[in-house]
Amino acid sequence: MKFKSKTLEELAGKIGVLSGKHALVGFDGFIDKIMAAVDRRQGRGNNFQRISTIEQFAARIGAAAGKSTNIELVQQKEKLGGNGPITAHALLEAGMQVKYIGSLGTPQVHPVFEDFAKRTDAVSLCQPGLTTAIEFEDGKIMLGETACLDEIDFQKILKTVGEGHFIDAISRADLLALVNWTMIPQMTSIYAAIIEKILPNLGPKESGRYFFIDLADPEKRTDGDIQSVLATIKRFSHHGHVTLGLNLKEAQRIFQLTGNEPVEINEEGLKSMALRLCHKLDIPTVVIHPRDSAVCAEKGDAWWTPGPYEKNPVIETGAGDHFNAGYATAQVIGMSPPACLTVAVATSGYYVSNGKSPSLLEIENFIRNSP
Repeated sequence: MKFKSKTLEELAGKIGVLSGKHALVGFDGFIDKIMAAVDRRQGRGNNFQRISTIEQFAARIGAAAGKSTNIELVQQKEKLGGNGPITAHALLEAGMQVKYIGSLGTPQVHPVFEDFAKRTDAVSLCQPGLTTAIEFEDGKIMLGETACLDEIDFQKILKTVGEGHFIDAISRADLLALVNWTMIPQMTSIYAAIIEKILPNLGPKESGRYFFIDLADPEKRTDGDIQSVLATIKRFSHHGHVTLGLNLKEAQRIFQLTGNEPVEINEEGLKSMALRLCHKLDIPTVVIHPRDSAVCAEKGDAWWTPGPYEKNPVIETGAGDHFNAGYATAQVIGMSPPACLTVAVATSGYYVSNGKSPSLLEIENFIRNSP
């Protein structure tokens, strides 16, 4: 990791600080079914050869045009999902105090969220969505059922949580992670309502207030929708430090939308992309995380680091959310941008290698033992 020694130096003595920090996270929630696609079956159960790449999967589907085909999916795991719950769970395991509001099930929380809901004093707004995540060596295809998220708007949040409790949760939060804009149709208006009706009435936090926004693959959203939310996001800057987290695909879409020509996907190209987005969007911090590296830009400077590569990941779904949680965790305890970036790639790297969310101590050890 490029900034290993600097990060370890900054982490020293800060692990205990995190337990005094509060996060408010929302507003989605999904049941994730992690699947493998069968190429050839040799026998019952898990005795099969999986389709290993998205390219092979696409070829199988493409060959069925004008005919038909059958592709068997085998469930590998069922777990809590959605950008919000995964991010919140990662923050919780790192050591932060977390409050969650989202779609976890009604009238009872779905069993997959039970422990999480207790640990985050969660309030559920509606039924959860469903994601069928087909994982491959080179990425994943996520098929989502999201109709339940149509119910979520600002008035629904106030009615379900209680206006006073919602304002108090925002007031107490050192970090507000308001994620999965793409899947929640009313999220832009929720952002605007928080900016206009709640934040102006709160006093400043001594240690600062951080906002982390993740659009979550806006491919299906129109250019106008994206431009509107980006204009709204920057307004959070009047009330704290804003970070926009993007994977490579999301960053390329927004980069093109803001009138830029494509850049090379290497260290210098990614740093240039992040810097220009930071300036063009007027957002204090922009973070971009391709699969094998990451970059952040802030205050006219940019930093890049390679990420730890795991040839045989235990899990891939949720890696980006863990990256975001790692970055936000480091921000909240006052680490520098390059150190935040290192903590982020280590959090994601630990998760995909071990299949679980790490504590901050485990993140520190992962960084120390990385090449």
